[in-house]
Amino acid sequence: MGKKVVITDYQYENIDAERRIIGARGYELCDYQIKDAGELIPVCRDADAIVTQYSDVSAELIDSLEHCAMIIKYGIGVNNIDVEAATRKGIYVCNVPDYGVEEVSDHTVAMMLALAKKLPVLTRALREGDWGYGSTVPLSRFCESTVGLVGFGRIPQLVAKKLKGFGVAIRVCDPYADENLVREYGAEPVELDELLAESDFISVHVPLTRETRGMIGEAEFRRMKSTAVVINTARGGVIHEKALVEALKTGRIAGAAVDVYEEEPVKADNPLLHMDNVIATPHCAWYSETAITTLQRKVAEEVVNVLDGNKPMNCINLS
Repeated sequence: MGKKVVITDYQYENIDAERRIIGARGYELCDYQIKDAGELIPVCRDADAIVTQYSDVSAELIDSLEHCAMIIKYGIGVNNIDVEAATRKGIYVCNVPDYGVEEVSDHTVAMMLALAKKLPVLTRALREGDWGYGSTVPLSRFCESTVGLVGFGRIPQLVAKKLKGFGVAIRVCDPYADENLVREYGAEPVELDELLAESDFISVHVPLTRETRGMIGEAEFRRMKSTAVVINTARGGVIHEKALVEALKTGRIAGAAVDVYEEEPVKADNPLLHMDNVIATPHCAWYSETAITTLQRKVAEEVVNVLDGNKPMNCINLS
């Protein structure tokens, strides 16, 4: 019997590319729209490969797998997959780390510039009949700002590259980044406390792990300038959302731009959606038509690569 590939869930218009690439190798492709781990157990038990987007790929589900070789995420962050459980069973956990880096870095810079020029404030004021710049006072010159990047992987590297032309000073906190590489991008490596204290714009770019969950919380907001703004296009759980809301309400910080939330889809009554000093978007920083087609193609190619007996191109758990 041919090998079986299960797609647990997806939000794309179709999976024609996956069917074409995986089917061409003679592998069976089964697709569902199931998020719950318990409901997935009977359909995934005999899978050789699992493709997932938002489903809960729990330890219970992983332990039930009979001969699965790989679990791959439609995306970068694998926080919905129990990586430790997969590692114990010798199952590759893979992702596609480069499909949307241009889009996310663009989104980050766009949010930063919109906050720097107070565009949402200006737009709202003008609609209410306020002609002039009074609603934005005081406004600082962007090129005199300091931008702090928390994390220095592919996306923040592109953010640094794209910001270079604006003349801002860039600080980077990433204990895993090569300091020489950081300096090659015109940035200065610093500790987190220094970055928080010096930066006018603080942009978060770390994966959500046990170590990074809630790493920006009440204590960190107290270290920031009252004029600072925070941008998060990484994962909602990296920033303690309640502490962020409180910092914004009390004026501890000046503003925020968020594309990700602790609970997704975000609820309509989330305070971040109703604050004048916040830009909020629906976890779409990654999106472009090119990004979608690239992601779907690369996922299918990685599945075929591994089921053909090769080592994965992008594996996060097994060497």
